[in-house]
Amino acid sequence: MKTVINDKRLFRDANRAIISGVCAGVARYFDVDPLWVRAGAVISMIFLTFPTALAYVLAILLLRYK
Repeated sequence: MKTVINDKRLFRDANRAIISGVCAGVARYFDVDPLWVRAGAVISMIFLTFPTALAYVLAILLLRYK
């Protein structure tokens, strides 16, 4: 029986950060280009300003840098 260790964690990526690394960390977690996550965040910020801003600030406070 094999033991598989999954080291997939959500964190803020300081190496690819533009503002605080939240979008870069989410992109790394889902293995996508950070450009797509940032574009989604901007579009979400346009249509859902308060919930997106609240979620972003909470992510800054809750997620640690790797």
